Amino acid sequence: MTHPPTDPADAFAELGRIKLTEGGLDDVLQRVTELAKRALPTPVEVSVTLVRDGTAHTAAFTEDLARDMDERQYAQGRGPCLDAAASGDVMSVPDLAAEDRWPDWAERGVKAGVGSSVSIGLPIQDAVVGALNVYARTPHTFDDDTVEVLQTFAAYAAVALANAQLYDSTATLARQMQEAMASRAVIEQAKGIIMGERRCTPAEAFAILAKVSQDSNRKVRDVAQALVDRAAGASRDDRAG
Repeated sequence: MTHPPTDPADAFAELGRIKLTEGGLDDVLQRVTELAKRALPTPVEVSVTLVRDGTAHTAAFTEDLARDMDERQYAQGRGPCLDAAASGDVMSVPDLAAEDRWPDWAERGVKAGVGSSVSIGLPIQDAVVGALNVYARTPHTFDDDTVEVLQTFAAYAAVALANAQLYDSTATLARQMQEAMASRAVIEQAKGIIMGERRCTPAEAFAILAKVSQDSNRKVRDVAQALVDRAAGASRDDRAG
């Protein structure tokens, strides 16, 4: 469905109404790409590239043309969107027919009907980098004013990305803390069993667990869990008898 152009000020206001807590990161980025497309007076297609652990993918796009232009770069391992993602800079291709930095990609783009493009790097994150990519069918589409408008959309996409990263990091930390607490609980149980059987101190009980761990090449937690499970099984057998 084709939408009429949106005034950039109205598009920015709509950006501000997007709640980053609603939906996933890809949903937010999809709305960013659609608003960016509508904010420009010239017909364009927009995408967002994300690169994690050296692997790039298109997280959001307005039409297949934008995704296809991205994926040609991923296949070759080079191109403006990848360079923008890595550097955080603006990579402008005023005329694909005259482009010599990425000639193979540019030639295929011309055949697909693309005349110019611009990729704007998202601020560097700890684990993920990215770029906002905009493709036009006519050469010399992106002047300084247009790039400035698009940088606002890129900044918002970067905020969404940063928030998603923070959420993932917080969730990971919470999970690690839960695992640590569970490990500590089972180790304390195992120490109690050893102390009752050996009439030893807590330190001596832990030393026994550590030695069994080292000798059997297993984690202390796994050794402790096996001891607790064995003790629980013996208790059930005693009750059954």
